[in-house]
Amino acid sequence: MYYTGLYCSACGEPHDHQVPQNICVKCGKPLFARYDLEAAGRTLTPESLRTRGKSLWRYREVLPVRDEADIVTFGEGWTPLLPVPRLGSRLGVERLLIKDESQNPTQSFKARGMAAAVSMAKQFGLQKLAVPSAGNAAGALAAYAARAGIEAHIFMPADTPRANIIECRESGANVTLINGLITDCGAEVARRKAEEGWFDVSTLKEPYRVEGKKTLGYELAEQLGWKLPDAVLYPTGGGTGLIGMWKAFDEMEKLGWIDSRRPRLYTVQAAGCAPIVRAFKEGKRFADEFLNAATRASGLRVPKAIGDFLMIDALKASRGGVVAVTDTEMFVAIRELGAAEGIFAAPEGAACVAGLKTLLAQGWIQPDEQVVLFNTGAGVKYLECFED
Repeated sequence: MYYTGLYCSACGEPHDHQVPQNICVKCGKPLFARYDLEAAGRTLTPESLRTRGKSLWRYREVLPVRDEADIVTFGEGWTPLLPVPRLGSRLGVERLLIKDESQNPTQSFKARGMAAAVSMAKQFGLQKLAVPSAGNAAGALAAYAARAGIEAHIFMPADTPRANIIECRESGANVTLINGLITDCGAEVARRKAEEGWFDVSTLKEPYRVEGKKTLGYELAEQLGWKLPDAVLYPTGGGTGLIGMWKAFDEMEKLGWIDSRRPRLYTVQAAGCAPIVRAFKEGKRFADEFLNAATRASGLRVPKAIGDFLMIDALKASRGGVVAVTDTEMFVAIRELGAAEGIFAAPEGAACVAGLKTLLAQGWIQPDEQVVLFNTGAGVKYLECFED
């Protein structure tokens, strides 16, 4: 077992990794897992990966679950990295790829984080898990909790896509719809969790969802032959995927798999809810809450993220940036991507296509660079968005 401890991502305070933990007891910021990478690297090598199973658990040594029997899995991870030459030709990008996370169990990248979080919950013997969600995280928790035999208590905005609500209920979860935003759902979890005996698995308010999400970075490097792309566009709500990848890049460099070069990271947000975009442009490390947040891309409707500073740090360190796109631009991009490449993307994923247009026009990305866009979920979960 190579998982050696927990530490605060902000103040560095160590925490006991042998018991369930949420956020830093000293400053209230997210906790990160630490590994003995020197020891892990004796068995986890690029060569050893060639014979391992095609799931995120191929990176077992840098994931926190101690006992194989506690792993809760549907075979998540190892999603395809697809060349999209027709779309690239239309946009004027020679080497464009899409990492298609809609091919995960529960049809989104949220399966990665919940696989790790629920596996750790099982290891700790937790019986009740709670989460506020804009939709896809809820569906993932419902499925993985059911597979683990753990109760799931889910709080979603009342206007969450219907497919997500049905998915959770049919997986046996206890679903509560809230008239408000995901922040209101989070407040309800916080108010009730102690009395109800729930363990909170909110985004970055427990240490293990980000560990599942970091496998995005490991896969990206492996699928590109251990050479990272020039630029990555990632749709950002809570930001766990972006933060996880940045953590993975650091771990892989310490393992000796990649050098110090990093892709430029660009966060893409909805114009109607863009707290990270606004903070980055204002030179702030922490983002103010985005009031009156509104977008049909439910996964991007996160007006306040606990990991704001981690996102902004990564964007700056990578020499990347930010871009906000309108809902109209997203839905135009869904059709463009579908017609050109047959990928029916979630609005959040299509936001990256729209964002790339802006970044190309502004000269932040060059036509000859290798660019990876992340489609984080399946468009089929948002069918009511297309009714008008």
